[in-house]
Amino acid sequence: MEPLGPEVRRELARFGPAAGMGRIVEAWPACVGGAVARNAWPARIARDGTLYVATASSAWAFELAQLEPTVRERLGATLGEDAPPRLRFAPGPLPERDPEPAQGSHDAPSEPAPEDRAAARQAASAIADAELRDLVERAAAASLARGRSSRVVW
Repeated sequence: MEPLGPEVRRELARFGPAAGMGRIVEAWPACVGGAVARNAWPARIARDGTLYVATASSAWAFELAQLEPTVRERLGATLGEDAPPRLRFAPGPLPERDPEPAQGSHDAPSEPAPEDRAAARQAASAIADAELRDLVERAAAASLARGRSSRVVW
């Protein structure tokens, strides 16, 4: 039995730039972050290689158009020469999302990093009551860790 990969790649190559759509879709969430991936998704590749991205609204399209060089750079770092040379953003249909978690269910909290703990310690340092200072410090560190895990960094 022989692997199908080379045969599939050869057949997909007949479709020109659109053949790279699978790799782009796979890399998209990691390249742009969760918040952007929920509001913008690769839709198609034009013959000239331009990647058209559907967005949740015209506001998302505008904002991402301003960030186009950064998004293209991130795709390039992941996809190499298969990265699209241009990106265009416009409102359009997005893939259906997984259902939202039931109210009251939460992901496991992120463990605060040393820098979260240090920032929290500094913020709470002016509190005279030791017990209250400890509670505020732990809450601030947890909040910073949670913010870090959901943050989109450009």
